[in-house]
Amino acid sequence: MGAKIIFYLIAGLMILFSILSVSTTRVIRAAVYLLFVMILMAGFYFFVGYNFLAGVQLMVYSGGIAVLIVIAVLLVHNIDHRMERIPVVEYLWKGGVLLAGAILTILTINQFPFQRIAGTEDVSVSRIGTKLLSLGDGGYVLPFEVISILLLAVMVAAIIIAKGEVYKNEEK
Repeated sequence: MGAKIIFYLIAGLMILFSILSVSTTRVIRAAVYLLFVMILMAGFYFFVGYNFLAGVQLMVYSGGIAVLIVIAVLLVHNIDHRMERIPVVEYLWKGGVLLAGAILTILTINQFPFQRIAGTEDVSVSRIGTKLLSLGDGGYVLPFEVISILLLAVMVAAIIIAKGEVYKNEEK
């Protein structure tokens, strides 16, 4: 019974912060609410026993990506920047579309015959690490490096966009 309460508490908080992140008019608050959603997702992973995945979620997404988002917001916009308020009718229309999509997703997942894949019984941190850093078949070192270059390019692009006005003013 206690596990269900914790599950519903985490789920409720995640839904609340998700709604707040898309409905607030302040950009920095939206980024902070998104950070809370990512931390709560790590809580879900800890809850079901996926400790490695929870640690990666905390370090990579909550730590890295959220910090990049906050830095980009601080570089591009004022902290006091306010987005325009969305009319209530639009919230209701988008909420209906969201509800229809959620129902469709849940029905599809419940009808799919999931099966255990052979060889997935032993999922340990050392096996995951070996797979992540191996060069052979089933290795993920190349996608891992491509993602790190992509994140570097995003950081450089954010700085160029933020400083673009400064450079244009210096050229004149």
